[in-house]
Amino acid sequence: MVKLFFPSSHRYSLTLFRSRLSQQITAWVFFSIVVIEGVLFVPSYGRRHAEELRKLETVSQEVLMSVRGEIMGDMPEQTILRHVRLREDSVIKGVSLHDKNGQLVDSVGEVTAFEPGVFTESAEVPFWQMKKGNDWASIAVRTLAEDGSRYDVAWPSDDPQVRYMLAIRHDATAVQRRMRAYAFGVMCLVIIISAFVTLVTLSVLQRIVIRPLLLLRDDLSAVRDAIAQGQTPDFASYKHVPANELGEVSVAFRNMFEWIHQEICNREEAEAGLRLEQEKTNRLLLNILPAAIAAQLKNSENRQGAIADRFETATILFADIVKFTEIAAETGPTELVCQLNDIFSAFDAIAERHGLEKIKTIGDAYMVVGGVPSPQKNHAKAVMAMAIEMMEFAASYPLGERKLCLRIGINTGPVVAGVIGTKKFSYDLWGDAVNVASRMESHGIVNRIQVSEDTYFQLKEIYEFEDRGYLQIKGRGEMRAFLLAESKQ
Repeated sequence: MVKLFFPSSHRYSLTLFRSRLSQQITAWVFFSIVVIEGVLFVPSYGRRHAEELRKLETVSQEVLMSVRGEIMGDMPEQTILRHVRLREDSVIKGVSLHDKNGQLVDSVGEVTAFEPGVFTESAEVPFWQMKKGNDWASIAVRTLAEDGSRYDVAWPSDDPQVRYMLAIRHDATAVQRRMRAYAFGVMCLVIIISAFVTLVTLSVLQRIVIRPLLLLRDDLSAVRDAIAQGQTPDFASYKHVPANELGEVSVAFRNMFEWIHQEICNREEAEAGLRLEQEKTNRLLLNILPAAIAAQLKNSENRQGAIADRFETATILFADIVKFTEIAAETGPTELVCQLNDIFSAFDAIAERHGLEKIKTIGDAYMVVGGVPSPQKNHAKAVMAMAIEMMEFAASYPLGERKLCLRIGINTGPVVAGVIGTKKFSYDLWGDAVNVASRMESHGIVNRIQVSEDTYFQLKEIYEFEDRGYLQIKGRGEMRAFLLAESKQ
């Protein structure tokens, strides 16, 4: 396994052949070089083979010159080859002499057939290849056996009177061995050259292509975690920027990340601001409306009608500060508002402790209800407990030379509660029970809690009441009222 090490701050090392890109480049480069070398080798192999066969012909030149001498000396046909002797280790395996009709005249060793249709035993050579018109061709004809073991060469005679053709058979097995060794050597050389060029090419590509790509890949993997943590990663590819297109890609990637990171930061800041404002809006809305009504109002899109519910039983409390006009005349506006804020804030805390819903304040009047908008089993008891705490708070509240005095009226009955209109929403109550509660307060006694007959029946087993008898109530006539005396508990 070949490893390439590159000097860097984090000693980045790469294994050459573990990279899929390296493997693909290796295969294609190696294959391309082998194909190119193969294309060049085929013609050279043919030329080398032809040269080896020509070397066999040089061995038979002596036989050819001797036979030509016999022919030129007008020797009889049967004695032309008498001086030809073949050794066992000779590459010449046979010599045959043919007349102008292609008939065998004489032979030594293996006979090379020469018939009008066939020149050798192993390869068909048309007879007309040996002629030019009625004359023998002056060039030699060569034929190699299919298995490459025999190589036959035929020469025509130069004597215009005597037309002979001399055919010599050569043993070409040695040529086969040399050509196999040549092919093997060339193949090994091609593999060595291909491997060397491939490794050199990959070493260069590793530095200028593969390593920057892997660094860029690692940076891309690190970007996700960096964005999640709100950090800027240490871009390794940016530290080793090559002076080419990959370097431009690394720079463009870093610039794109910085832009996206900044956009994400801006968006997160905007979302955080929106969430903060939404929380403020929700708190403000919950200070104005009950939670259930606020949720209903937010979930109703394009609200056209009113949000209203009927409650068969609820307990309403009205409280009023006695002689508030005189207090206001003796107190500065700012101080007066601060005092009212302290008083009503204390009332709000009491209402929250008892699970009651504050409806509104009108001037120095304070209105609260129990059992609305969430049904409450003992709403009358909870409202009475709040009224008692309000009286205790008023008795202890410092108001200069004056004392904080309250009148409280309570009534129990059916009401309708909800939100009407499309602007400046407020949660309110409607119904006769509300009017009666208001009259219980206005017809009440200072520092006393007055309840209607309906509320009395809800609480008579818990609290002690004094019967005030019947009061003349505007719009209702005579109504029986009760004053809280003391608790039995």
